[in-house]
Amino acid sequence: MSIKIRKEDALNYHTQGQPGKIEVVPTKPMESQMDLALAYSPGVAEPCKEIAENKEDVYKYTAKGNLVGVISNGTAVLGLGNIGPEASKPVMEGKGVLFKKFAGIDVFDIEIDEEDPDKFIQIVKSLEPTFGGINLEDIKAPESFKIERTLKEQMNIPIMHDDQHGTAIISAAALINALELVNKKIEDISIVVNGAGAAAIACTKIYLALGARKENIIMCDSKGVINKKRDNIDESKAEFITSKDIDTLEDAIKGSDFFLGLSVADILTPENILSMAENPIVFALANPNPEIAYDLAKKVREDIILATGRSDHPNQVNNVLGFPYIFRGALDVRATAINEEMKLAAVLALAALTKETVPDLVNKAYGDNKIQFGPEYLIPKPLDPRLITTISPAVAKAAMDSGVAKVQITNWEEYKLDLEKRIGIDQKLISRIISRAKKNPKRVVFAEAHDLRILKAAQIVADEGIGFPILLGKRSVIQKLIEENNLDLADCQIFDTYEEDERVEKFANFYYEKRKRKGVTLYDANKLMRERNMFGCMLVEHDEADGLVSGLTKDYPKTILPALQVIGMEPEVKKVAGMYIMLTKKGTFFFADTTVNVDPTPEELVDIIGLTARGVKFFDVEPRIAVLSYSNFGSSKGAIPTKTQAAVRLAKAKFPELNIDGDIQANVALDTKIQQENYPFSDLAEKGANTLIFPNLESGNIAYKLLMEIGGAQTIGPILLGMKRPVHVLQLGSSVREIVNMAAITVVDAQFYDQKANK
Repeated sequence: MSIKIRKEDALNYHTQGQPGKIEVVPTKPMESQMDLALAYSPGVAEPCKEIAENKEDVYKYTAKGNLVGVISNGTAVLGLGNIGPEASKPVMEGKGVLFKKFAGIDVFDIEIDEEDPDKFIQIVKSLEPTFGGINLEDIKAPESFKIERTLKEQMNIPIMHDDQHGTAIISAAALINALELVNKKIEDISIVVNGAGAAAIACTKIYLALGARKENIIMCDSKGVINKKRDNIDESKAEFITSKDIDTLEDAIKGSDFFLGLSVADILTPENILSMAENPIVFALANPNPEIAYDLAKKVREDIILATGRSDHPNQVNNVLGFPYIFRGALDVRATAINEEMKLAAVLALAALTKETVPDLVNKAYGDNKIQFGPEYLIPKPLDPRLITTISPAVAKAAMDSGVAKVQITNWEEYKLDLEKRIGIDQKLISRIISRAKKNPKRVVFAEAHDLRILKAAQIVADEGIGFPILLGKRSVIQKLIEENNLDLADCQIFDTYEEDERVEKFANFYYEKRKRKGVTLYDANKLMRERNMFGCMLVEHDEADGLVSGLTKDYPKTILPALQVIGMEPEVKKVAGMYIMLTKKGTFFFADTTVNVDPTPEELVDIIGLTARGVKFFDVEPRIAVLSYSNFGSSKGAIPTKTQAAVRLAKAKFPELNIDGDIQANVALDTKIQQENYPFSDLAEKGANTLIFPNLESGNIAYKLLMEIGGAQTIGPILLGMKRPVHVLQLGSSVREIVNMAAITVVDAQFYDQKANK
């Protein structure tokens, strides 16, 4: 499903909170006068003097080694053309956040008001002292060729125009694998390239480097085939003049083995596809719509192998598979260039990774347990966490082998671990959850649809294909909010409990039968069914919905109680528990119980440990569990150390497969050095804890709220563990994105429920 982007949503996204998508965050303490004196004057003089003595020390004392400049003049932006440097800035900021998200690389985006290539070159060259590498972006051809070539000649840091080489690298990996599937050799195939811009020419050159023959290539531009009959062909295209007496794309494509399109939508016809050789390979990469619609091409030729630039079809040629990891490898060996050897290393690494067994977390992220090398899986998926540990080392090694690396990596296993730590490999957790949700969307009840944030979240859930929102609330209020805020929720079902007499009666009778010996009268039941949380739970219980999200405007107990009374707990579960996911700079951590059990007994803590471990695994993370206390392995006496020690003993006996230890203080649980020096016997000494079990509600609740507000952690939760059907409770005042995240978790939880029910 393609994502529908509304103008208002896009503008709101870029304006909410602080305008733009990036900020500068200090990496050193700035709390005291001493900190300020060290950071600036007079302390800063010392590293300045060291660098003046040895320029290479700039990498030791500054951020240069992890800093890339994303630089553009805005002359060829996306599909927008020459819109100018100011208008290109949102794109450059976007590129910056992708560098950070996928490879842990910091970025300054620089938009230059200069179209003269010589002056542009002069400006960029003068920035070399600032950056460890330069990513040129959205610069029109043919100027982009001269700019990149000259800067690579004159500068001693990695330079890459990603519009050219990113597409070239990813498509080349896909081509290698496609040719293997159809049992053809690159040196034998006939190639048609439609489009003669920067990306098309870079792609063609890398195919030549892989063994394609120039005489087998026909390149077309908007005027037709680039041949000897044409006059005034610019230098970049002249290299690909064909000697064949062919003028049109229609003639060129007849009998061809491989078509590469980097041109315009719908230029290929079914007849063109039918005229190609047996087992044709078509990469229709025009954006946003390919040269031929995916479904049409597949219908015309069953033997076709097809790739596009779209995320809603297999084989998306997406530059994010390349540039973050290529620059990561180049920076880590302090390469003086990104050369052909490094680009080819990235191509081969990508192609090889595709043939490896796909991890379960990738299968789950895309809702497909059958992802394996084949016609619909030519290149890895963007959310594959192995990309950074596959491509970056390959690029770094190629830099070393080709003599452009100033730093040598000797321990590759340690380097791979450093790569995972650098980006916080779990940061893609919610991305994987959303991708899983999209593969099999479910019906999610939003019990507080009278709130604009809920409606905006429902809009995103519907637009992104995460789920099918069901809105509960007063119909007139909901519709007024929809109209006033230009939302499109016409396809969403709305339930106004005061219009649902028949359902209210049905649900009331059901509830009365469940609770009549617990003080509930039929009159009470009818009255309660008008309450939205109760009604929403009944929709889930009666299979008219798959899950419930609520709690934005109500205290936690008022949301959870109806769920417990109507839906209830899983069999064998004695008490539910609440878990928060804490996304921090140091990684992802799971906190429990943070919302439900006030003062659990040791036996109840064991149940919480079991529920939490299962919840952590639900997110494709292996739990390493610390049961927290103010004591370390009996160092202090008291009720809490005694309780947590007992819980650990019982839990180890009940769950021998889990990595559990305690009693232990929170800082010690996370610090492997302290454990290895003082408590080497700890089960957590090697890797530290990622799952923290609190001894009581007050400690867990206080800890997560402090970390969220003071520590700047992003939170997902509270996730309710142990319910028979998916019910998840929002924090008071959750943001729209937090509501969307919780809805995605609810959908995936419902998918899991269906799997269990169908066994």
